[in-house]
Amino acid sequence: MLSAPYRRVSFCLVRRISNDGPMLPRYLASVQGKSDGSGQLCQTETLDGANRVIRTGLTQSPVHEEGEAVNKRAGAPATIIDVARRAGVSIKTVSRVVNKEPTVHADTRARVQEAVDALNYRPQLSARSLAGAKSFLIGLLYYDPSAAFVAGVQRGATLRCREAGRHLVVESVQESGGHVQAQLESMLAALRPDGMILTPPLSDDPAILEALRASRTPCVLISPGEGHDMASVRMDDALAAEELTNLLISLGHTAIAFIEGDQSASDRRRAGYERALKVHRIPVDPALIVPGSFEFDSGVAASRRLFALPHPPTAIFAANDDMALGALATAQRMGIAVPHDVAIVGFDDSQTATLVWPELTTVRQPLAEMAMAAVDMLLSGEARLDAHRAAPVRVLPHEVVVRGSTAAPAKRRG
Repeated sequence: MLSAPYRRVSFCLVRRISNDGPMLPRYLASVQGKSDGSGQLCQTETLDGANRVIRTGLTQSPVHEEGEAVNKRAGAPATIIDVARRAGVSIKTVSRVVNKEPTVHADTRARVQEAVDALNYRPQLSARSLAGAKSFLIGLLYYDPSAAFVAGVQRGATLRCREAGRHLVVESVQESGGHVQAQLESMLAALRPDGMILTPPLSDDPAILEALRASRTPCVLISPGEGHDMASVRMDDALAAEELTNLLISLGHTAIAFIEGDQSASDRRRAGYERALKVHRIPVDPALIVPGSFEFDSGVAASRRLFALPHPPTAIFAANDDMALGALATAQRMGIAVPHDVAIVGFDDSQTATLVWPELTTVRQPLAEMAMAAVDMLLSGEARLDAHRAAPVRVLPHEVVVRGSTAAPAKRRG
């Protein structure tokens, strides 16, 4: 019998081959007990191939030089118990360090991290979830025709989640068929994410937002429209569009066209475009404002319409880079020189903006930074739904990037 107090710590099953009798697999089941300082005192049971107990007794497991007992299979991955023992702290402290909680002293955190690195400890996501009622998953939901926008957001969210010990789950929602809400509800039930990030146009979708409210899932909206009661991250689209329009005006352009998109961000960009024109007392010409859908092909169609006008514009401001690239390609196909005959600007600063000639003047939207900020808001609890306070909003800075697609207008057109 083990002397009191008897404390059960862990259980492991070690396979061994008996030297006496038939060569049948036998197992040593050990339950850790008190230590006398030379090793872990264990109560053991030897089982035969039919799992019948054929021998019981007490034994001591061997000890490492550091005094750490070997109580798992050779080659088995380190556990949180091993890390706690090596660092000389509690299991709960190790959990706090692994989960990036701020309530751990710096020296303790460093000691635990040294043990984690030395033992190559990797926490199991399922075990963490069961222990803390968290999934350690953050969902990124998107439906956007612009792959560049989604890629930028995903890059930033992935990086911040990795730093925080979370995992990012990226899901595409198909808007066709009217099943958006059902898709979201199914995903929430299956994954139980700790928070969600929504990109446009989903960040303005009433059905999706209502489903998130009903599930009480914390959520951060990327570049939504006005009047939402959820946390959001955005840049000042109107101010950026005003600055870009001012650039064109400073070059001497007055006939400036605008290709719209089909999301709320386009409305803000159009407002900035019109504000700049009014400040400089340039009339807003409805014929120079044409619809688009944030896709390359819509930029092609819109620019063809503009170039066919009796008095075509000397500059085109497209509400995103994809449409601006469509306008650039159309101009080149029609023999219209850029920027000599027409200046073209976009919005986003996607990777493709520098893969064309001339390179595209555009607004650099801080996509990765906005996604990082969204993850931070979820992890800090700032994004929790709370009817008693205003929804938090973070506004990040932008930059107008001038490249070769803009220049002063030609004095005359042939």
